[in-house]
Amino acid sequence: MHTKKRIAILLFDDVEVLDFTGPFEVFSVTNELADYTLMDIYTVAARKGSITAKNGLTVIPDYEISQAPEPDLLIIPGGDGTRPILQQDRIITWIITTSRKAEKILSVCTGSLVLAQCGLLNGLQATTHHQAFNELQRLAPETEIVTESRFVDNGKILTSGGISAGIDMSLYTIEHFYGKETAARTAAYMEYPYTSSS
Repeated sequence: MHTKKRIAILLFDDVEVLDFTGPFEVFSVTNELADYTLMDIYTVAARKGSITAKNGLTVIPDYEISQAPEPDLLIIPGGDGTRPILQQDRIITWIITTSRKAEKILSVCTGSLVLAQCGLLNGLQATTHHQAFNELQRLAPETEIVTESRFVDNGKILTSGGISAGIDMSLYTIEHFYGKETAARTAAYMEYPYTSSS
């Protein structure tokens, strides 16, 4: 049994850059400040090779989804690239399967649309980028859309608003896993405003 938490970040073409690099920075800094003893952090994608993020940034994911270690926590970022994913049964099936064993599933921005397509938001509260509230409601008619919060915690499923809100949600998750002192130390290193959830 592994002792480090496995943190997987899904990547795809036209992913919003800060949606995945913001959480990556939070979890990576926390791990760095603990001498890399807390987590294994990696990126996954539906295919091998590079992906092209929003505005042309090229990234090479660590794993293709069928070969990736099972994560304890899965992060699904947003961006224009989420819309094609809604029609890609292989990724949707992988997320649904992964969600059954994962401790937590986090979405950033329009990553919530993917969770909605997976049926993972039914009966829950959720948020997303402010320009996508109506789109999320269409995909998840049984979900209560929260428009005034940076992120929403349903226990296992967390959703955040647009782009930078993913950093807030990630620091909140670090506090949940490792305590407010660890979260505060991470935020201080990043020179990012932080308010404890407790």
